[in-house]
Order: sequence, then C-alpha cells, then structure tokens
Amino acid sequence: MIRSTNFLLAVIVTVAVTISASAQTTPTKTGAKAHVMILGTYHMANPGHDMFNVVSDDVLSAKRQKEVAGVIDVLKKFKPTKIMIEAPLDSEKVQKQYADYLAGNYTLTRNEIDQLGYRLAKELGHKKIYPVDFQYRFRADEMIAYAKAHGQEPLLNEMFASAQRSVDAINDHIKHGTILETLRFMNAPAQVAEGQNFYMTAIKINGKDSQPGDDLLTDWYERNIHIFGNIVSKIEPGDRVLVLYGAGHSYWLERNVQDSPDLVLEHFE
Repeated sequence: MIRSTNFLLAVIVTVAVTISASAQTTPTKTGAKAHVMILGTYHMANPGHDMFNVVSDDVLSAKRQKEVAGVIDVLKKFKPTKIMIEAPLDSEKVQKQYADYLAGNYTLTRNEIDQLGYRLAKELGHKKIYPVDFQYRFRADEMIAYAKAHGQEPLLNEMFASAQRSVDAINDHIKHGTILETLRFMNAPAQVAEGQNFYMTAIKINGKDSQPGDDLLTDWYERNIHIFGNIVSKIEPGDRVLVLYGAGHSYWLERNVQDSPDLVLEHFE
C-alpha cells in the first residue's frame, strides 16, 4: 500500500512538473495588450456622400495602382492580424465579396475598402475581414437652419471654411503627390486635430431653448462610440488591428484607443 501511494505521488509530481514546464515554454496571449492603428482614408470612388468631399482621380490607373501597392507594403510592416473596415457590422455581403476575391471571382472596385482592405488582407493570408460600421443620425440641417434663423451664420461660415481648407489641402496632395504621401498627411496628428475643429465650432450654435450644435456633436460622438464598441468586440488580447475608416472619424477613434487601458495606439507613418 505504501509502495502504491509513493508511485501515485511520483506520477502526480511528474505531471505537475510537465505542466509547469509547458506553461513556461508556451507563450500565451492572455492579458497581452492589443495594438490598434487607425488609418484615416479618403473615399477613392468619389461617392459624394459627405458634406465636404475630396475629389480623387482614377485609382485604377496604372500610376495609382503602383502607388496603392506602395501603401500596402508600408501597412504590411505593422503586421496586422485583423483588418476592420467601414462597412455594416458583420455584413454577409462583405464577407462574400472578400471570399469571392480570395477565390478569384471578384474584381476590386475603386472603393478604398477594396483597394486597401481586401487587397492587404489577401496578401497577408487573412481568411476574413471585419466590418464594424454603425450608422446614426446627423442633424446638420437642423443646426444650419437654426444658425441662419438666429444670426449665427458667422459661426457656420467659420465651420465651413475650416472644413473646406482641410478638403482643399487633401485635394492638393492627391493632385501633386502619391497616395502614400496623401495618407501620411491626412493621418498626421496636426491634421487629425484640425478635422475636429468643425465639431468644436458647432457647439457654439445654440440658444436658450434649443441646442442644435450640441445635438450635432452628440450625434457624431454617439456614432463613433458605437463604431469603437464594434471594434473592441472583435479584438482579442495580443491582436494587431488595422482600422480603415473615413478620416473624419480618426480623432475620436484614436482618442478612444488612447483611453483604453488594454489597447496601444499605433500611428501610420
């Protein structure tokens, strides 16, 4: 009986040592911070859906396709494990498009999601892509009407002038530079902060009984925090996440990453 007990103890100790050694030699992602890069983009297909729209030439031209390849090479250095895009959350249409693309049955369009998202994901060997968008109201018309009716048009003019300067600067980079140079300009901290000025001026368009500027900013904050929530829901410890989004979202998405203790913000350079 004593001999049997000693044998059992020896087996337990051996197993415990083996498990301990395995734990020391096998790396784990548990608790590791995820790294997130927000890449603010312009709409390469010129959909014209924004209040102020950048004008892109044909991204499918030979010249621009070579430049897209250069952007892909730079993004590869970040080594993303997941690529998240501005498309409806968990869109089956998007997943089918990407699966068809992997199978050689889908031709990339001019959309930046295709040109940067699908293309990069395929070259990295990713089996899926992550749509994380959230649509919400945007009460710009109410704010504009209120400002005009209450003598606050100078504030509107200030807002619009700021937005137009940003768009003009991006258009100038597109016209005279490469896609990579344009994206570097758009994602520089100073330019990201400049994009927030439009909204910070909006909160001045208010009155005693109505706050349409506050409402507009609330709409924008709410949309972005839902987008960020969708992003976070897809992140696992140790991930390296690239988020491709319209540049107007960059300020708050970056801010939310910075405010998250388990995330590390990476900058596109």
